[in-house]
Amino acid sequence: MDTSDPTPSPPSPDRPLEAAFAAPAGTPWQRVSPSLAWYRRLVLGVPSLIAGAGGGTLLFLWGHPVLAVVVIVAALAVAVAGGVLAGLFQRTWGYAEAPEELYLTYGVFVRQLVVVPYGRMQVVDVTADLLEQALGIATVRVRTAASTADTRVVGLGLTEAVELRDRLASRSESFSTGL
Repeated sequence: MDTSDPTPSPPSPDRPLEAAFAAPAGTPWQRVSPSLAWYRRLVLGVPSLIAGAGGGTLLFLWGHPVLAVVVIVAALAVAVAGGVLAGLFQRTWGYAEAPEELYLTYGVFVRQLVVVPYGRMQVVDVTADLLEQALGIATVRVRTAASTADTRVVGLGLTEAVELRDRLASRSESFSTGL
């Protein structure tokens, strides 16, 4: 499955937000797996529904049926809102490998564009918790000399994550700045 943008068009000067978060010239955004949305839905939705069902049941048994309904409805609302936001969040994640740096963009309410020069990368690793493994996704974490510049690319397919890690590690060695 090709997850790249089909046609990388240059940002339009009359659309400054688009230009501010554009991929480097001639490089399309590589998008992450849709499984990331399912991961976030499960991580948020399952505990919300369990807490809502448990809290609602206890409140009902303690003689507060109105509060029980409120708790259950609130838990459902959190699960639904989280499910919608998980899809939006997944679609905002993208990365691009420019000749000298890694670009990463993400965010629904607060958009971010992170640029990490290959020469500043110190450690590149791949992680996947049990749920990520079950969904076939992983996270590539890039650590730099400045702890505030550490970043991660979430929701990559396992093979894609390993290949990205290898490419970034190789490029970080070739662009090493002697840190």
